[in-house]
Amino acid sequence: QLQLVESGGGLVQPGGSLRLSCAASGFTLDYYAIGWFRQAPGKGREGVSCINKSGTNTYYADSVKGRFTISRDNAKNTAYVRMNDLKPEDTAVYFCAASTDTEAGCHDYEYDYWGQGTQVTVSS
Repeated sequence: QLQLVESGGGLVQPGGSLRLSCAASGFTLDYYAIGWFRQAPGKGREGVSCINKSGTNTYYADSVKGRFTISRDNAKNTAYVRMNDLKPEDTAVYFCAASTDTEAGCHDYEYDYWGQGTQVTVSS
């Protein structure tokens, strides 16, 4: 069974940091492009950061550039997003996803497999 499981979410104060992990099981993550998406209450799903299969191309939404860093560790079959200088507007459920299109962009319709999401809340 193909599965993605996110972890690392939680409550953090503004200016704090979190690292989200996305562990794959039932398939080998290094054959896929990986994306991190988020959905805040009452809003649509937004592509936050994505990385191609080889790790040579990355995308960041303007709202997170310079603060978030996406990475992948194929040996651990896991992808990550490091989030620094978190702001209240970063509050959302964060999802990781995998795409069979190895050069996928950062649109949710390009992704085939999804995790269940992890909540990130930025509040003082």
